[in-house]
Amino acid sequence: MDILGVKIDNFSKREILQKVESFLVEEKFHQIATVNPEFILKAQEDEEFRNIISDCDLNVADGVGILFAHLRFGKILKARMAGADLVEEILKLAERNNHKVFLVADANALSSWEETKVAILKKYPSLEIFGTNFDKRLPFASYQLPATDYEIILCSFGAPAQEKFLHSLKSQKDSRIRLAIGVGGSFDFLTGKIKRAPKFLRIIGLEWLWRFAQEPKYRARRIWKAVVIFPIKVLFYPIK
Repeated sequence: MDILGVKIDNFSKREILQKVESFLVEEKFHQIATVNPEFILKAQEDEEFRNIISDCDLNVADGVGILFAHLRFGKILKARMAGADLVEEILKLAERNNHKVFLVADANALSSWEETKVAILKKYPSLEIFGTNFDKRLPFASYQLPATDYEIILCSFGAPAQEKFLHSLKSQKDSRIRLAIGVGGSFDFLTGKIKRAPKFLRIIGLEWLWRFAQEPKYRARRIWKAVVIFPIKVLFYPIK
């Protein structure tokens, strides 16, 4: 499905997880994006970001706005899956199949990679976890992955920085990365520094309202774009 020029893969949750599992056994770099309305609007203004999203191996629908956009174009979205939920599934899979994980945290964010590791190990104690705190304001080309045999990399810079950072790793030599995903605020959820919305709000698509109530100044502009600007653009986008 194409929404405002951005590809969204229309899979059920089971199909998404099957894709993830298949990526981990295929000896190549796979990038996943969890695409929400904000991603799509940013892609309108940032050609590099749009090209990276188009090049991703899997674009998962994240956010109720994507559901309504599908309906606008006469399609039924099989499932929407928040990035935080997909991260949990990836960590379960990693523990079950002994995949090593590398965490890249924003050096200026709430949760460091070390704090996130401690939180993850409380839930998935047998995981092997490595990581770094990287200042996302620095040139991504300056970062060289440590020579460690991990297969999964999670980056918490927020879009579009996390997608650009992960894409920059694609060509690094001697890397065993099989799956790379930008996880936004998932590290803060894992460490408990930010509380996720109750499950019933997530189910009915109002997680954005909960986030706004927690961080009104930070979220106001983002919510305006996702709840007002995005639906207007979708409404007037021609059906092909």
